[in-house]
Amino acid sequence: MDTTKIASTNGTTAATTGRPSPLAGVGTWADERLGLATAMKKQIRKVFPDHWSFMLGEIALWSFVVLLLSGVFLTLWFTPSMAEIQYEGSYDQLRGIHMSEAYASTLNISFDVRGGLLMRQMHHWAAMLFIAAMLVHLMRVFLTGAFRKPRELNWVIGGVLILLGIVEGFAGYSLPDDLLSGTGLRIADGLVKATPVVGTYMSFFMFGGEFPGELIIPRLYIAHVLLIPGLILALIAAHMLLLVYHKHTQWPGPGRTEQNVVGYPLLPVYAAKAGGFFFIVFGVCATMGGLLAINPVWKYGPYDPSKVTAGSQPDWYMGIAEGLLRIMPGWETHIFGVTISWNVFLPGQIAPVALLMMVLAWPFLEAWVTGDKREHHLLQRPRNAPTRTAFLAAMITAYGLLWAAGGNDILALKFNLNLNYITYFMRVAIFVVPVLVFFLARRWCISLQRHDNEVLLHGYETGIIMRSPEGGYSERHLPISTERAYSLTARDRDVVVPDPQPTDGQGVRDKGYPVRKLRARLSQGMFANNVQKPTTSELEEAHHHAEHEHELEHASGMDRPADGHQFDGHADHTPDEAPLRGH
Repeated sequence: MDTTKIASTNGTTAATTGRPSPLAGVGTWADERLGLATAMKKQIRKVFPDHWSFMLGEIALWSFVVLLLSGVFLTLWFTPSMAEIQYEGSYDQLRGIHMSEAYASTLNISFDVRGGLLMRQMHHWAAMLFIAAMLVHLMRVFLTGAFRKPRELNWVIGGVLILLGIVEGFAGYSLPDDLLSGTGLRIADGLVKATPVVGTYMSFFMFGGEFPGELIIPRLYIAHVLLIPGLILALIAAHMLLLVYHKHTQWPGPGRTEQNVVGYPLLPVYAAKAGGFFFIVFGVCATMGGLLAINPVWKYGPYDPSKVTAGSQPDWYMGIAEGLLRIMPGWETHIFGVTISWNVFLPGQIAPVALLMMVLAWPFLEAWVTGDKREHHLLQRPRNAPTRTAFLAAMITAYGLLWAAGGNDILALKFNLNLNYITYFMRVAIFVVPVLVFFLARRWCISLQRHDNEVLLHGYETGIIMRSPEGGYSERHLPISTERAYSLTARDRDVVVPDPQPTDGQGVRDKGYPVRKLRARLSQGMFANNVQKPTTSELEEAHHHAEHEHELEHASGMDRPADGHQFDGHADHTPDEAPLRGH
């Protein structure tokens, strides 16, 4: 077969043959054996919608890439060993001190390796950004209902990614073997030992003997650089594949339906934007790593089990466990010679997992309560799901309180308050404040729904005050644009499940009555107070009423152009040219 390249032209000269491109030949060879062109032809033209909130997931993705790049650099000089040596490095204050090789290599990276401190701090800031972006991305998905069918599995994957990210972060900042990270490991040892019956065995297995042992740093190193990153990479790949398979969600608007996606193709538009966004994230991490100090391990000194860092605080994403541990009463149970430390076991193991399970189970709970089996590709405005939005607001409030409770000693010191009073206040506030926030946020959303209906039915407020011949004043309303009206009405009406009958038609008690009653009560609690969008007849009646009012105003001479600036010195046009204020 002739593999020469035929050049065509519209000119008068004859076409000549050219030499085939080597790159094209390699591409043809690979495609004939792997079918890459056929597989990628459709995917590279796949359309993705464009909205700023969709970038939150990209921040998490690119910060993870920064973590991988900076982590590879750090592994070249870090020594994951707890063997004791005498430090002879360039940091004068610690020279001659006995410490582990892990701590000494961390000091070496910070002071003796060119660019080492920059990479250490970039790595730490990228870890902070990675977990923060995942959490904010999770909240965006939750608030907009992007977790609904068919994306429940992707929601669970996202929750597991956050859990793995937290464990990965804890393992990472424990590696330097300084006094602060050693304090965190001591707390982790206490959490493990609080496990009923098998806690001490688990601790001995983890640390290779009595705490701190000599194996925990090498084991954490393997988990930090190999095991957990591998799991995160696999879950990110699964997350992205499901995203492509299910297609991306989009905000409702003209031309956007449950069956299509309006946006830009992957190549070249979206790929170029994503590539530029990576460099922005990389630049932000580099700027923070170069200008903002984080985890200055040389100030803490090497770990000594007989000491503890005064005012020690974990990274912010450990705030739930830290706060719960500090405000939990000292409850213990002694049974059959075994002590169950509820004051550590409940806040350290049960409560954080229970909170995570509540969030991950929400899509399945909501689908069961609503009975909705349809696929959803259009997003919801947070105000149109008041109970869901209020639940997230309550969860954020609980996290904020626990974060503050985790720093009760710092609060007492800085504000000259009684430490015990702060603890007692937090014990009450954690049960009261989130409930108050839940009801406040829910009523707020319902009020916004009512406002949307008023805008749909009566138009937007122009700010123009009109005076009638009788002396009364009223504000001029004008209808909203078609695009905005579409976005306000592009939502389903909530279906409230009625109370079931305890018996069937023959008077026999229904065995499933308790479950169906629970579903009805949950449905009524979640949707009964919601303000539903106006019906077609209500919209037509409102428009007819507006036209009637306009006719009356015209007849009474009130209908004349005015923009509200005729008497304030800002009018530079005639009344006939005065435009109404935009909306």
